[in-house]
Amino acid sequence: MKKSSFKFCWEDTLLEMLPSRSLFLPQTKELLICDIHLGKADYFQQNGIPLTNNSDESNFTRIKKIVKKHSPEKLIVLGDLFHSKFSIDKTLQKKVENLPKLLQTNVELVLGNHDTGCDIKNIKIFDIKKTKNIIFSHEPVDLADNRILNICGHYHPKLYLRNKGDSLSFRCFAMDKSKNTLFLPAFGDLTGGYPCKKSFRKWAIVSEEEIIEL
Repeated sequence: MKKSSFKFCWEDTLLEMLPSRSLFLPQTKELLICDIHLGKADYFQQNGIPLTNNSDESNFTRIKKIVKKHSPEKLIVLGDLFHSKFSIDKTLQKKVENLPKLLQTNVELVLGNHDTGCDIKNIKIFDIKKTKNIIFSHEPVDLADNRILNICGHYHPKLYLRNKGDSLSFRCFAMDKSKNTLFLPAFGDLTGGYPCKKSFRKWAIVSEEEIIEL
């Protein structure tokens, strides 16, 4: 069944998965995204691979749109805000540092492996962050308490839907129930993906307005 969002509770915490490739926590007013990889086109251009720079503008536009729609108190990026420290020019750095003022909300970054060496102002930075009974991280972490949920990025989950020999891939949310880990879809337009394990519970993003549970 297609829906405009899927909601479920982790103990007493409500989570809402959105087709905008984001996750909203209404009780704490935290909006989560991950793996934007700003500057990726520039990085590839530096290495002789021609890509247009439109992806960064698209990413910023979509961020503004979801923040305006959900009015969070915090926008939390679960890692890989940037693609590389070598692809951050002054224009991109200024745009990112101006985000809290532009969005009129707090912006926080849980460091990802691609953020190494990136120097940014006006954004609070964490290695790992905890809210209530949930741990936010970039890569999955080992949990000693089965009452804790780990929400992370890094994996860029996707799945394939097949019909009569045709196959299409879609970004998705993916839940590893055996490890209490929820993987968020990559937010960035230029990010690829990795097929989910069959054992994962999945929610496919089939359009900008619709998501389906599989």
